[in-house]
Amino acid sequence: MRYYKWGLSLTLLCCLIACHTGNSGETKSLTPEQERLERINRIDSVSLCTLLEQDSVERAEKLSSITAEAWLLIDDSTGMVISQKYANEPQFMASLTKMMTCLLALENGNPTDTVKITDDVYIAKDSRVRLNDGYLLGNLIYEMMLVSDNDAAYALAKHIAGDTLKFCDMMNEKAAYLGMTNTHFANPNGMPNLQNYSSACDLVRLARYCMGDSTFAQIVGTKEKDIPLTDGRHMPCQNTNALLSTYEGCIGIKTGFTRQAGNCLASAATRDGVTLYLILLNSRSMSSRFKESAILLDYGFNVMKAYKNQHR
Repeated sequence: MRYYKWGLSLTLLCCLIACHTGNSGETKSLTPEQERLERINRIDSVSLCTLLEQDSVERAEKLSSITAEAWLLIDDSTGMVISQKYANEPQFMASLTKMMTCLLALENGNPTDTVKITDDVYIAKDSRVRLNDGYLLGNLIYEMMLVSDNDAAYALAKHIAGDTLKFCDMMNEKAAYLGMTNTHFANPNGMPNLQNYSSACDLVRLARYCMGDSTFAQIVGTKEKDIPLTDGRHMPCQNTNALLSTYEGCIGIKTGFTRQAGNCLASAATRDGVTLYLILLNSRSMSSRFKESAILLDYGFNVMKAYKNQHR
């Protein structure tokens, strides 16, 4: 009888634990960071093609003229893939690398810190910053992202991590955290390096995560800004992303170019409550990356309009 009572008590205890676990599971809510990660992991390449005849959508015929080597276009709220080409294949990404540099600088830096351009970060020498210039970190981030300054990226990397190699470790750790399985960072600015690569799919993950930071979104959505130096001088900067001025609803994000990577563009645009993200890699020319991105975005908005009309 003693063993029976003990067994019964144990059974009741297990039931209570199970019930408590079940109830807590039902009421448990995600943290803002968990929601942010869940959102970027939402990439659905199946649903849209089964629900809509995309070839019949207006401007679908223009996709055949696109010269880019790879791209991925998705609807942000659903994660539905609207158009893709070699989206999971590793490609060189040029200055789209700076999205990660910007993100880590915002997450780990103090915007009021002073950053100097020293000999060890004055490497590319094709940049707007000059040796011994000083900037507040927050202003240098703007300068790097608006004019795609390569030496500014080195300076930020050194300030955040102590040296570039340690910063690259931080970049790769963050990439793994975000599920960027076809990505490896070898420098903070995207200059030619065989070990600096990503895929359109991975870069869409990164872009969506970055735009969840309101400061990041404000920076990449800025068309022009007068950047102050610590000695009182100012540097006028105009964003290299022409779509901010030429494409209705464009809210970012970043241009990129090297001979190795070709012409690249990370874009985000919002119209009528729909937000699209597009990564375009290795387009033929500087102008074609903007033209082709506009073609894809136009097509994307038409697809989502047709989808919504069909499912009202």
